[in-house]
Amino acid sequence: MLAMTDINTIRNLRNNHDKSINHIAEELEINWRTAKKYADEDLLPEPKIRKKTGMMYVEHWGGIVALWLSEDSKLPKKKRRTIDFMTKELKNQGFPGSYRTVCDFVRDWKATHYVEANEDQGFERLEHPPAEAQLDFGTMEVCHEGAFKDVKALVMSFPYSNGGLAVALPAENQECLLEGLKELFRQAGGVPKKIRIDNMSTAVTQVKSKTEPAVLTDGFLQFATHYGFETQVCNPRSGNEKGSVENKVGYVRYNFFPATPIMKDFASFNEALAVQLAKDRERVHYEKHVLISELWLEEKADLLALPDVAYPVFKEIEVKANKYNEIKLDGERIHVPRARNHSIIYGLLRFDSYQLVSTDGEIIAEGPRPYMMKKRAIDWQAILLDWRRKLRAMHYSRYWKYLPERIKLYLSHPDWKEQANRVDQLLVLLVTNDMLGIDQNFYDLIGSSKEADAYDVDWNDYDAFLKSSNGEAAS
Repeated sequence: MLAMTDINTIRNLRNNHDKSINHIAEELEINWRTAKKYADEDLLPEPKIRKKTGMMYVEHWGGIVALWLSEDSKLPKKKRRTIDFMTKELKNQGFPGSYRTVCDFVRDWKATHYVEANEDQGFERLEHPPAEAQLDFGTMEVCHEGAFKDVKALVMSFPYSNGGLAVALPAENQECLLEGLKELFRQAGGVPKKIRIDNMSTAVTQVKSKTEPAVLTDGFLQFATHYGFETQVCNPRSGNEKGSVENKVGYVRYNFFPATPIMKDFASFNEALAVQLAKDRERVHYEKHVLISELWLEEKADLLALPDVAYPVFKEIEVKANKYNEIKLDGERIHVPRARNHSIIYGLLRFDSYQLVSTDGEIIAEGPRPYMMKKRAIDWQAILLDWRRKLRAMHYSRYWKYLPERIKLYLSHPDWKEQANRVDQLLVLLVTNDMLGIDQNFYDLIGSSKEADAYDVDWNDYDAFLKSSNGEAAS
């Protein structure tokens, strides 16, 4: 077939320039029949059904190999015929082709017929009755105490209503998982009848296989027994089985953690997150065309009642001190004075804190778990250098909201030259201090200028105002 540009040329010469078929054939150096076809006949598109040709398709050889492949698909792999064996068997029956001919046919046949283990590779649309939930973790970023911190958001999705709940946690261990579930149950006002999870190590000790069911950890199984829900573990590498919560994790990340929110502490942050998710349910379900909040109220009626006694979440371990009076917890070494005086030390671990107890029941040490302190410092020097070049855009920076309030006001001088001086002053101070230290020691490091202008702030009055406003807000 000629290219469309050549066909258009033929049509143009024939219809617009009144050229004969002979002239077109001679001028374009093509066959007279070709010129006639494209000049006068209608060129309508037709479906192109490419029929296989060759001895494997025309003769009976392909049918034989197809039968063998169909039979072998029902057998274990070690019992299936090899292509080399098939070729030899065909040769014994007078096959004139080669090994490569059989290879090509087998490849084509498998592309359209063969299915591993005789299973359908397509996904089945799952039905989701009320009060069944899906659970998964997602990693989010927050700003805590002037630094960036990664938190683990435990997200629970209810596919029937498309309602979602989420709680931020410091880590992804079993203590955090169970404490997070307790909080999610409290927010939901009940317990789902079934919860679908993946093969998370915090809940599953033996991964589900084709022949063996998943085995849950004792701690998670005891927790599930107390609250009365059934646990469904997904097949390995089968994210579609909990697609609702996979989507919900992304939805929570992009809608509630888009620009690194500020977190004062986990309790207040989770309360605010619960309020936001409750407001988010006031939208129409993508498929049922009803408000999600209405479907959620309907689904809540099917939840199991919360038990009278909340499950106490903790983990007991035994630790030993090294010669430096250090014990290892969460991968970190913690110095415990006179720890070597105790031959055995018991650790009582909660999701956010630990206690070290002697055999006599004496509390030797306690404090926040090491991962509670993990954070990444904000590179204020690099940020302030960028602001120094673009002072007018400073207040629109994504990092502006992470500054302490006193530093914000200090940089909000209306004169851009004074702004530049103050940015330079902070850059010098950041060499030996962090931003929180500058804020806490503001009077010693910066203080008030003796030659104050009309725009300077009386910092004592400002602090008094902050205290009074915070007191009014608390009341």
